[in-house]
Amino acid sequence: MNKTYLISGAGSGIGMAMAKKLAAQGDSCILLGRNLEKLQQVLAVLPTNRHQILDVDIRSIEKLQEAAELLKKEEIHGIIANAGVGGENYWGESDRWEEILSTNLTGTYNLINTFLPNLRLAKSEYKHIMITSSVLARLGVANYSAYCASKAGLLGLMRSWAVQFAPENILVNAICPGWVNTSMAQEGLQGIADGLGMSKSQFYDIAMQSVPLRKMSEPEEIANLVVYLVEQESITGQAIDINCGSVMNS
Repeated sequence: MNKTYLISGAGSGIGMAMAKKLAAQGDSCILLGRNLEKLQQVLAVLPTNRHQILDVDIRSIEKLQEAAELLKKEEIHGIIANAGVGGENYWGESDRWEEILSTNLTGTYNLINTFLPNLRLAKSEYKHIMITSSVLARLGVANYSAYCASKAGLLGLMRSWAVQFAPENILVNAICPGWVNTSMAQEGLQGIADGLGMSKSQFYDIAMQSVPLRKMSEPEEIANLVVYLVEQESITGQAIDINCGSVMNS
C-alpha cells in the first residue's frame, strides 16, 4: 500500500534524505518548508509526479491553517516533524531564545496539531508521528540553552502524545541524532570553532573524541531509521538514539 507522508524541513539535509527514501519505495511526499527554491530542488529529483510542496513557515499558525485547508480531504499516513533551527543564543537584546523555541518546539506542536485531522483520515490501521529531536536533548552544550531546551521539550511532547493518541493507533516516536553531515551541522562546527579560535577541522577532531565511532552520521542513515519506524506497529513513546554512540542509555 502506497502511503502519503508530510515532511517538514524537507528542503535539505535529513528531511531531503527522508523524502528521497520514501519516494524511492513508492510513497507520496508532501514537502513542507519555508524555502521554496530548496523544496523545488528536492521535488525535481523525486521519482513520479505524486509529490507536492507546501511553502510554509511552521512558526505561523495562519500559514499552517491555510496549507491544511488545501489538503483538508487528503489522507496522511505519517507526519514527520523534522523542521528546526540551531545555533547559539545569548541573553540580551539579540537573544535567539524565542526564535529557536518558536521554531523547534512550538512550531512542531502547531504543525502536528494542524494536520492531525489528515492523519485521522488515513485508512491504514496504524498511523505515525515522527519527531526529529537531538542528542542535545540529553546533553548540554554551553551557549546552546535554547536549542537544548527546545529539543528536550520535544521529547516531553512526544511522550505525552504517545499516550494521548494510542487509543487511535497513532504511534509517536522521536529520534535523537548527534552530528549529522548537513549544512546546519557544518555551520555549527564553524561557529563553535570560530568562538574557540581554531579551524573547523581542528574542532571537528576535538568533537569526535566524545563520539565512540569517531564520525558523523550521514543523512541517509537517519532516513533509513525513520522509514523503518513509520512502518512498524509496536514502538511508541520512544526516543531512539542514532548518534554514533554519543549517548548510551541502559
